[in-house]
Amino acid sequence: MYEWRKMTPEERTEALERRQARRHPWHKPPHEGIGEHSYHLSAACYEHRPVIGASPRRIEEFEADLLETIQPYQIEIYAWSILPNHYHLLVRTDRMKALIAAIGKLHGRKSYAWNQEENCRGRQVWSGCIERRIRSGRHFWATLNYVHNNPVRHGYVRKWVDWPYSSAGIYLDKLGRKEAERIWKEYPLLDYGKGWDDPDL
Repeated sequence: MYEWRKMTPEERTEALERRQARRHPWHKPPHEGIGEHSYHLSAACYEHRPVIGASPRRIEEFEADLLETIQPYQIEIYAWSILPNHYHLLVRTDRMKALIAAIGKLHGRKSYAWNQEENCRGRQVWSGCIERRIRSGRHFWATLNYVHNNPVRHGYVRKWVDWPYSSAGIYLDKLGRKEAERIWKEYPLLDYGKGWDDPDL
C-alpha cells in the first residue's frame, strides 16, 4: 500500500515543502505550435502493481531519475505526474525514438534494482511505454489537465497541489490560479483517458 495515505497531515506538509524547495526545471506552456513534436507519454507497472510507490523515497527518486533521463531528448517538458503504479509525461521532442529507448533503459535499471531490494528476482515490473502525438491545441490543454488531475482521479489527493510528485504546483505558480482555472473550464476532461490506466482493463 502506498505510504502517502498513511502519513499524518503534518508529515504530508513537511514532504510537500521539501519537494517544493527543489523546483524542477519547467517552462511555461506555449501559445503557438503546441502540436508540433508534442507527445503524451505514459507507462504502467505490470498488472498495475504499485511497485513505483513502494515508499515515498522510491517514488521521489524515480521522479528525479525520469526527469534526468528525458532531459537530453526533450525540447520542453510541460507536465508530469508520477503515481504508485504508473506515470504520465507531456513533452515536446524531435527525438522520440531515442527518448523511448532511454526510458526503456531506465525501466530496465529500475526493475533490476527494485527486484533486488524486494528479493523478487525475475519479476516483471513494467508493461512498457506508450506515446500519443498531440494533434491540436485543444488536445494539448486537455492532456495537460489530465496529467495534473491524475492523482485526484485515482483518489490519492483531493487537489492537484496536494500531490508532491508532479509538476502541478509549479504550473499553478507560474501560470497563475485564475488562468489555470480558465484552462480547466475551457478544456474539460469529459471521457479523456477513459480506460488508459484502470487496473481492471
